[in-house]
Amino acid sequence: MAAGKRQTLAMSAAARLQLRAEDPAENLQTEQQLLDAQKMEAIGRLVGGVAHDFNNLLTGMVLCSELILAGLEESHRLRRFAEEIRNAGEQGAGLIQQLMAVARQRAVEPRLVCLNDVVCEVRNLLARLIGENIELVAELAADLGLVKMDPAQVQQIILNLVLNARDAMPEGGRVTLRTDNHNGPVPGQDQMEPKRGEQNQSCDSWIALDVSDTGCGMDAETQSRLFEPFFTTKKPGQGNGLGLATVHRIVTHEGGRIEVESKTGRGTRMVVYLPRVDAESHPATISAVADKGNPVPSQKVPGLRKAKGRGKSV
Repeated sequence: MAAGKRQTLAMSAAARLQLRAEDPAENLQTEQQLLDAQKMEAIGRLVGGVAHDFNNLLTGMVLCSELILAGLEESHRLRRFAEEIRNAGEQGAGLIQQLMAVARQRAVEPRLVCLNDVVCEVRNLLARLIGENIELVAELAADLGLVKMDPAQVQQIILNLVLNARDAMPEGGRVTLRTDNHNGPVPGQDQMEPKRGEQNQSCDSWIALDVSDTGCGMDAETQSRLFEPFFTTKKPGQGNGLGLATVHRIVTHEGGRIEVESKTGRGTRMVVYLPRVDAESHPATISAVADKGNPVPSQKVPGLRKAKGRGKSV
């Protein structure tokens, strides 16, 4: 073990002993936060190493699917399967880039994004991840505004929220995903930390991403710890407690807010509020995005009304 690492571990152990000596009850939470920070650092290093190798595998898969598509006619019955392989590889590569960003080995690349477009991009992936007995409904606003974020981070938010809803319904149910424009203050806005580079949080125009389910719901104690790293109510081996913690980290870093409504036996509703981009600040870019057209219907998204998949956990 390197001298630097030995010194860090020794200091950490000494810090824990000092906390216990001063006041075990009062400093128990501080000690746990220290341990969590060490775990996150170790996971970051592990993820950074694995992500590079896995990204190489995905790159090969995407290139091979492109070669297959180049040799297939447009009407060939196997073409859509090759396209699915390519799309899955590209989405996986995007998630890997996000993992590398978490590990501080990739810079986040914010750009103007419409949440409706991201929902359409991940709908096939969602269809394969939720259970066969779960109905997935999307109700997307036709005039939805834009946010300035890394698209991979938006994908990660949607995936984690939907998968969390899925896990709350082992016997089946319904997940409803909505997007909408929200004007005015959001719950808890006065307690929000300002986005990096800003002095205060005075945003009154938001984009709302609403994910609700008909699952088992949560009690007040569970809700109070919902976004803690490594906190989970799942059985060992079925979850690591990092999904919602990651969502919370991304949203708060972007100056957003998460509202949670849940009662035991009555399902859960999570609403993510993200600052809407000011059209006057980015007129040229917004015009370019608008010229692409909005492929999203105002209410139901084809292919999302009832999505069947293997129900496999990730």
